[in-house]
Amino acid sequence: MKVWRAALILSSLLLLPSGAMAAPAGKVVIAQGVDPSTLDTMNQQETPASVVATHLFDTLVERDANLKVVPALAAELPRLVSDRVWELKLRKGVKFHNGEEFNAESVKFSLERVKDAKLRASSNFRPIDHVEIVDPYTARVHTSKPWPTFTTIMTFRQASMYPPKAYAGKDTAFISKNPIGTGPYKLVRWSKDEEIVLEADPGHWRGAPRIKTVVFRPIPDDAVRVAALQNGEVDVAVNIPPHLASPIANHPRLFLSTAPSIRTIQLMFQTAEYDEQHKLLGPYKGVTADKRVRQAIISAVDVDEIIKTVLDGKAMRVATMLTPLHFGFDPSLKPVKQDVAKAKKLLADAGFPNGVEITLNGPQGRYVRDKEVAEAVTGQLAKAGIKATLRTHEFVAYLNNLIYKHKGGPVWLIGWGTPTLDAETIYGPLFRTGANLTSYSNPELDRLFDEAQAIMDEKKRLAEYHQINKLWVEDAAAVPLYQQLDLYGASKRLNWKARSDELIKAYDMALKDGK
Repeated sequence: MKVWRAALILSSLLLLPSGAMAAPAGKVVIAQGVDPSTLDTMNQQETPASVVATHLFDTLVERDANLKVVPALAAELPRLVSDRVWELKLRKGVKFHNGEEFNAESVKFSLERVKDAKLRASSNFRPIDHVEIVDPYTARVHTSKPWPTFTTIMTFRQASMYPPKAYAGKDTAFISKNPIGTGPYKLVRWSKDEEIVLEADPGHWRGAPRIKTVVFRPIPDDAVRVAALQNGEVDVAVNIPPHLASPIANHPRLFLSTAPSIRTIQLMFQTAEYDEQHKLLGPYKGVTADKRVRQAIISAVDVDEIIKTVLDGKAMRVATMLTPLHFGFDPSLKPVKQDVAKAKKLLADAGFPNGVEITLNGPQGRYVRDKEVAEAVTGQLAKAGIKATLRTHEFVAYLNNLIYKHKGGPVWLIGWGTPTLDAETIYGPLFRTGANLTSYSNPELDRLFDEAQAIMDEKKRLAEYHQINKLWVEDAAAVPLYQQLDLYGASKRLNWKARSDELIKAYDMALKDGK
């Protein structure tokens, strides 16, 4: 009898989540380059906010460490009922941090909220028509057209599940200050531009996290961020400058973790005027409205030289904004090589034989050596008669005051990487007329994109995106620069490995000393 009871107890323990075996302990400090713009994760499209949101909220499905889509709050992957209906079977027994139960009401509230045009992430969720509650743990999402990327779009942090009772009638300012999710951590404090302090939820549905306290610190300056890592003030630091990779890798208390990123870096063009409600007002009156000027800028930039000298070789050239990891990638397209003589001729053909003057806007501290990359670009443009005045900005102000308001032009630098790994979430939010982040408009691209977004046949959809790629290149819609190689520095007291989607998950971390 005693042997039977011991075996029963042992088997019961083996069924418990690993995190439930011990109470959370210790603290980890993570240095990002910038602070989030908001903690209402539906109202943002930037990775630093999504990284924090990963700790506070859960999604229906997610990507594992190998970027495979797996169930999360959904008990299984979504099932296609008809070409416009997706069924979701939900995990039972999950509670929000305030004790509210997660169920089909939560799915309906969350997915119908995120498609609200007033929210910054709404353009990714346009096809959602409404959510039907079948029973407390089954929901069906009805779409306005066939939507082949539904499952991968649900991996977006913007598709996090919200508590309907707590958030009923609440605006985005309230939610940003009071994030309530089902995630493994709860918010303790957000001191803007100083730190975000999170504490483990021991009742998380996966089991308690191993680390009790997680602190996010924004440190825009590369040298200061690396110094904080070397001094033991932080445990993980993002965007290690390439020239400091070796010192980090050879440091007795640190290690370097790298991953080929899903993010590309590019220069965007303004070709159209929009108001703050994303309504198209008409063509842009600046020089980048002329395709020949855009082509001249593309021809004037020597990306290979920037990768070699500014990034220490730690990046990969791209011909579009799609990497080989993305659905829609076309290996037949090749990057443009620098041709200063061609750039000058294009300017002359556009009526600017003596060159042009432009402003180049960019962030500082968000991407690997972003300011230095922009400085190198301005120097190269000058050789072709393009006088560029560089203006760098703190990232949150850059987004809120310029990019989200369609005032980043005539040329602006941005990095872009989305966990869908699909062309839809590149062309949709950045280039489709009326999208939240676009400063571009092309009716033919709009038409092709809308068609592609509704094609369920994978081969036909791929062919459509190859056609969009070629149109995008021909119209000089942006200057594709490079795919990032993400470089992280971390303390050797930490068990952790970098991911290609840039998410940093404390739930997957462990402290070797347990403190």
